[in-house]
Amino acid sequence: MQFERHLRDVPDFPKPGIVFKDITPLLKDPEAFKASIDALESLVGAWEPTCVAAIESRGFLFGAPLAERLGVGLVPLRKPGKLPWRTFQESYELEYGTNTLEVHHDAAGPGDRVLIIDDLLATGGTAAASVNLIRRLGAEVVGAAFIVELGFLKGRERLHGIEIVRLVDIGGE
Repeated sequence: MQFERHLRDVPDFPKPGIVFKDITPLLKDPEAFKASIDALESLVGAWEPTCVAAIESRGFLFGAPLAERLGVGLVPLRKPGKLPWRTFQESYELEYGTNTLEVHHDAAGPGDRVLIIDDLLATGGTAAASVNLIRRLGAEVVGAAFIVELGFLKGRERLHGIEIVRLVDIGGE
């Protein structure tokens, strides 16, 4: 399936000069959404993760059904103040600011093989922070999956040694 057809460009969001890649048309189309989960399952199943770490918030949309398909648990990586238990935090820079992610300190641990998932890989700051959080838990990161990669921003360079898959590559090589 050509997933690119199900993306929408939103200029100047969230600030002037940024072209936001909107996945809501893909989510609206049940066939395209199912195909995206099928494709992700096919790409990452051989990694044999024991859990999927989904990045707030759009990563949750793909992480939950993927975890269910793979028969593994789901680890939410959330914005500060959203998790009710003891957490680890990791701050990072975006192409348009800074942010922080949190994870429960017992969300994963030694012996866990964690797949990280989000809708978009841009500069790699969010994904790198996610990798750091999972490693702080003592778990192994087996790979990262994205719906869209903005290859021209070279975000994968910040994920040294992490296998990466994506359904759409925009501006990559």
